[in-house]
Amino acid sequence: MTTDEHERLMRANQANWDARTPVHVASRFYGIDQRLDPARWFASFEWEDLGELAGRDVVHLQCHLGTETLAFAERGARAVGLDFSAASVAAARDVAARAGLDVTYVRANVYDAVTALGEGRFDLVYTGKGALCYLPDLARWADVVARLLRPGGRLYVVEFHPLLNALGPKPAQGEGPELLLRHDYLGGADGAVHRDARYTYTDGPAVEGAVDSYEWMHGMGDVVNALTDVGLTVRRLRESEELPWQRWPRMVRTPSGWWRLPEPRIPLLYGLLATR
Repeated sequence: MTTDEHERLMRANQANWDARTPVHVASRFYGIDQRLDPARWFASFEWEDLGELAGRDVVHLQCHLGTETLAFAERGARAVGLDFSAASVAAARDVAARAGLDVTYVRANVYDAVTALGEGRFDLVYTGKGALCYLPDLARWADVVARLLRPGGRLYVVEFHPLLNALGPKPAQGEGPELLLRHDYLGGADGAVHRDARYTYTDGPAVEGAVDSYEWMHGMGDVVNALTDVGLTVRRLRESEELPWQRWPRMVRTPSGWWRLPEPRIPLLYGLLATR
């Protein structure tokens, strides 16, 4: 697939995220009009890996409503959020203002982040939970990350495990509770997967307007190799059985307040720490 085709599909995604933003802002899933508690979106191991953030320059790539970005500001970081959706950035600014937190939000495609934000500016680049699937070119992404970081800076990726993506969304009405492999685990070379995003992962009404969404499947090996190819060093890789919401009805609540499947245990999320 050519760069021009990638850009066309990413423009379609941008229009879809603009259209889904008002649904997400009003959803119970995000709870924007309630007590925000940004830390609820983080697994405990993330804070262990991230360490002290006070006084650090942190950028959250593909931040959407900035719910996680706020947690960095709460911990004393100089926090910046970047997203390609104008509607998301506007909503994120409003959420931060209502929370009384000082966060800078910038509208730009992640591939243009160096131009938008500056080279060698950050101590930490963070990307989390459902972001990488919207990027067609991981090598280009890894180069952007490396250029954003100061020497000794860190990247932290928290993403849905490729196995979770291979299982697909929760079963449709009338389907059984069995977990079925609905997509290739190793599907990155097969191009974009088209999805009808008329209804998103949150509660609420149908999206109005742009409903086409395109995703690219990336295995953990694809992510690790893209990062090491640009000179980053992988320091830690974790696999977790928990998700911050109940993706399938049979999931059970854990002491952390998150959710996991009953036996047999399978990885649903992973965390990767790398340094420049």
